[in-house]
Amino acid sequence: MTKALTVKSLMDEAHLFAKNESGYREKSLYGVTDGKAVGTYLEHKFQNALTKKYTYTRGSSAKGIDFPKLGVDIKVTSIKQPQSSCPFKSARQKIFGLGYSLLVFVYDKKDDRKTRTTTLNIVHVVFVDASRTADYQTTSGILKILDNNGNADDLVAYMSERFLPLDDIQARLLAEEIIKKKPEIGYLTISNALQWRLQYGRVIEQAGKIDRITKIV
Repeated sequence: MTKALTVKSLMDEAHLFAKNESGYREKSLYGVTDGKAVGTYLEHKFQNALTKKYTYTRGSSAKGIDFPKLGVDIKVTSIKQPQSSCPFKSARQKIFGLGYSLLVFVYDKKDDRKTRTTTLNIVHVVFVDASRTADYQTTSGILKILDNNGNADDLVAYMSERFLPLDDIQARLLAEEIIKKKPEIGYLTISNALQWRLQYGRVIEQAGKIDRITKIV
């Protein structure tokens, strides 16, 4: 009998998977330098392990995230440059978060010439709660403005300086929303692009030290 997947069991399984995967030798990845291919391999292997034990709604590109009922998306990245892309919805995500949590696997890939196999050592697994998925510098700056009795004009000017992808009307509406609802500090670095570019250096550093950023491995 399979059980219903929860966020807690997802984290437990991520810990177990990282431990097992770190000692596994994989022939198909030997010599592969495409990070997307490695990420797809790890993500599919983790999902396949979950489906043997749990019942859950598996996400798709149409649904946007990997675990839509749990509000969690998997991200897999190399320790050499811990970053990935994610769909752009609106500039609001930089301030109030992506709208879902992240389960981040960070691997160190080693190729063995003798055996012509690859080992993916999972060096970090971090769970970032949805409330912590905004951009660090943007949210820090906004909170400083609010603490200094800033108003909507100050916030609009700040968003313009930060080159947030907004027109004047959107910026004004967002500024008014910020004054009504103070954002929390996010711990991602989110770069502007057609897709958001997420960088994970800070969440790796702060995992286990900051509330709602959980160090799993």
